[in-house]
Amino acid sequence: MSTTLGTASAAPGEFDTGRLEVGETRDGSPVGLPVAVLEGADDGDTLYVQAVSDGDELNGLGVLTRLFPRLDPADVSGTILVVGIVNYHAFQVAEHRNPIDDTKMNRAYPGEETGTSSERIAHATFEAASRADLIVDLHQGSTSRMIDEVRVRCGPRHRLHRECLDLAKAFGTGHVLDQKGPDGQLARAGPDEGIPTIDPELGGAVGWDQSSIRRGVEGMQRVLRHYGFLSGSVELERQTRATGFDQYGSPVGGLVDFQVELGDRVSRGDELFAVTDPFGQVRRRVTADEAGIFWRTRRLPQVATGEYVCSVGTDTDTF
Repeated sequence: MSTTLGTASAAPGEFDTGRLEVGETRDGSPVGLPVAVLEGADDGDTLYVQAVSDGDELNGLGVLTRLFPRLDPADVSGTILVVGIVNYHAFQVAEHRNPIDDTKMNRAYPGEETGTSSERIAHATFEAASRADLIVDLHQGSTSRMIDEVRVRCGPRHRLHRECLDLAKAFGTGHVLDQKGPDGQLARAGPDEGIPTIDPELGGAVGWDQSSIRRGVEGMQRVLRHYGFLSGSVELERQTRATGFDQYGSPVGGLVDFQVELGDRVSRGDELFAVTDPFGQVRRRVTADEAGIFWRTRRLPQVATGEYVCSVGTDTDTF
């Protein structure tokens, strides 16, 4: 018996690609998201994977282009459903938000069948995701610089919190943000449907960051082995977890000179960055309010007064 997603259809031991129609463009042409179905030769669970929920976050797509040529359906147990590009309209113009309705796609879940462009796309992709036993929603830090991390967004009181943490640990980037996310995130909607869901944030870059893409491929392979889609065992390493963020803006205008590297541990009072004038003269130094991990920074050095500079992950532990 074949498994279908949009026009993709695969019998046991097969892989197929197709399109999932989600509406029309302004000239009436159909909009079809690129989708794939990998149906393993043996029975097993179902994994749903998607990428490019935000139109300029391409590292997840890089993971898919490298992962699936390596997968032989004859070696897989279970089913993998894939939506390669979720935010179709934003991807076409290399923007973050869907330009049709100026919406951030990862705030539209579980969507609405007769709603806006983004709500219709969210509805169609959530219908596919709801068929799965596990969900992986591949993201990156847009154009910021950041560490590779996995986000668990259901919140610590959610009935599936432990299952989501287990999935994050299997993905294994080394860092986990365990913090309840905003309404409309797939990583919130999935657990509410009883499906463990994670949101890997694979670095941040303009274009494709090869290091983060490699980390994402390794993470997906770990998930596939740990949950029985592929043979082999996975050694679950302890992960560093943060449950909060301290965000820092610039007290003055100028150029940012960071004093620590991404992933470094910082103590309260450690200097995070200095702001200089165009001639290198220090105008102000900014120190950490609390201990934590240097997690994320702006990409370009120039800042205005009050503009975002960096984030420190706080309330850290290991699990």
